[in-house]
Amino acid sequence: MGIFTRFKDIVSSNLNSMLDRAEDPEKMIRLMIQEMEETMVELKAGCAGLMADRKRIGREHDEVLSRMQVWEDRARLAVEKGREDLAREALMEKHRLGDVLEGLENEQNRFDALVEQSREDLAQLEEKLESARERQRSLVKRHIRAGERVRARNDISRSQSNDVMMRFDRFEARVERMEAEAELAGPSRNRSLEDEFSLLEGSDQIEAELEALRQARGGEAKAEPKK
Repeated sequence: MGIFTRFKDIVSSNLNSMLDRAEDPEKMIRLMIQEMEETMVELKAGCAGLMADRKRIGREHDEVLSRMQVWEDRARLAVEKGREDLAREALMEKHRLGDVLEGLENEQNRFDALVEQSREDLAQLEEKLESARERQRSLVKRHIRAGERVRARNDISRSQSNDVMMRFDRFEARVERMEAEAELAGPSRNRSLEDEFSLLEGSDQIEAELEALRQARGGEAKAEPKK
């Protein structure tokens, strides 16, 4: 795949959509970043080559311009010396170099546009790369938080093991037994109090009946004749 084709695919791609569909988003984002970094290196190398060619053409342009000035000076000298034939040849050479100069200027403009486009491509790729790196940092944080949640769930699971639950059940049964004893304590005291009053009331009745028996016994004793 060519560098510009890869660049187009990377820039036009939807990172979020690709990561959402990926089975392993972290691995996917690492591969994306690696591909972007490799493409970035190639783009920079390509841009550097374009800039070098632009400078070379600029030097050629300056050399041709200098040679044109030389032939113009020679044509002027030939006219001054009465050698119009030489002046004509000098001007012809100057015009030939002028055509070369025009071609070099066109090349300069073309390379200026290529360098500018290359710099824009680099800026777009850098923006895409930074977005991918930010997404990678987010994924790493989510992975850390997920690991912490897993460890927390494991701690909870261990705390809910059979041994712990059995101890909890025994403690709960003990508390329930204590609550039952406390509930029974109140009514038992009420019944004892009622029993005590019943005893008091019953004793008065018994004493009255006992006194009646005594009096009856005394009356029988008095009525019985002496022998």
